Amino acid sequence: MIEQVMKKWHLHLNGQLPGGLDELLAEDVVFYSPIVFSAQKGKALTSLYLTAAGNTFNVDGEGAPSGTQAGKFRYRKEVMSGNHAVLEFESEVEGKYVNGVDIITCNDEGKITEFKVMIRPLQAVNVMHAQMKAMLEKMQS
Repeated sequence: MIEQVMKKWHLHLNGQLPGGLDELLAEDVVFYSPIVFSAQKGKALTSLYLTAAGNTFNVDGEGAPSGTQAGKFRYRKEVMSGNHAVLEFESEVEGKYVNGVDIITCNDEGKITEFKVMIRPLQAVNVMHAQMKAMLEKMQS
């Protein structure tokens, strides 16, 4: 099942999935951020965080970052088994190298039930924290 969900995820990143995150996420999805201490529960909050992350990485409708980050965000490795996937990514934000993984779990209906993001190194975490905070404040105002 996870292979089908990952195909939809990549279509979403490319702006080619009708319904976008609403199509991908289960109502009770749980999002674990490297920036926020507590888990974010539900489709609305998970959508908010994933959209903010996409905007922070400047991912455009072509699946590649736009503007000054053009061509920087890329998934480098994907490991899938059963209802689980681990996607390793690399990017650059404010001149800092960002390396991380998205750990994704789906249910048997093909909806994402858990999305966990881990980032390294520490400088990247600090930059992402500041960027995500600003992006979330901008999106919520």
